[in-house]
Amino acid sequence: MNIIKHISIAIALFFFAGCEDVVNVDLNTAPPRLVVDASINWQKGTDGSKQKIILSTTTDYYSNVVPKVSGATVSIKNSQNISYIFAETPNTGEYTCTNFKPVIGETYTLTVNYNGATYTATETMQSVTPIDTIVQNNNAGFSGKDYEIVVYYKDPMAKNFYMVRFFPDINKAPTYHVLGDQFSNGNQKKWNFSDENLKQGSSIDVTHYGISEDYYNYMSKIIATAGSQNPFQTTPATVRGNIVNQTNIDNYALGYFSLSETDFRNYIIQ
Repeated sequence: MNIIKHISIAIALFFFAGCEDVVNVDLNTAPPRLVVDASINWQKGTDGSKQKIILSTTTDYYSNVVPKVSGATVSIKNSQNISYIFAETPNTGEYTCTNFKPVIGETYTLTVNYNGATYTATETMQSVTPIDTIVQNNNAGFSGKDYEIVVYYKDPMAKNFYMVRFFPDINKAPTYHVLGDQFSNGNQKKWNFSDENLKQGSSIDVTHYGISEDYYNYMSKIIATAGSQNPFQTTPATVRGNIVNQTNIDNYALGYFSLSETDFRNYIIQ
């Protein structure tokens, strides 16, 4: 019996030691696609003239480098055919404009010319209702001891869609949520955020966006996909945005062209 016991222990130790090895799965790499980060955000209290668009391409699963796209031409045109040119900061993939004029309800068209192809997208700038107040709760979470903030705002009597970005100083990346008013039109609405690692003195940036219904549907899919914690599940379908390749429709770009009025607050946990 002792011999069998020792053999069993040895096998178990070998098994668990083997589990520490890193296994790289041989994955097929698709041709790179253009990725367009074109979120035009007009923060309340500013003139909204400074805007930035970032271009990159997709890469393989194991790469830690995001390839930036240089040498493209990027512009946005409004319904009056006034064009705003976005010039690249050399070799960064970041294209900026310093004279953009945001107008609520105005329709804009994005045009990106890159690598012999023309990509376009059309969207309307959405307004946002301001944040009314932020209330702190000290008895939240599963433990009933976590800090939570509740962000209140009044939804006007119209069809509206919203997004919020919470970025606490304890995290390396922000958290996003989206919400419509299908069942609570015209009422007071709220966003909630809590984290077990929040403590007194923690700082939370809160950005409240007005978004279109199409962008709401897009971000709902993005958030649902990003929320998965299992990297070996069935690969979800590619979430496609509103950017169309006018030269070759099959070689579509990823990303979304959106225009939002925003309201911003910074909250310090008391």
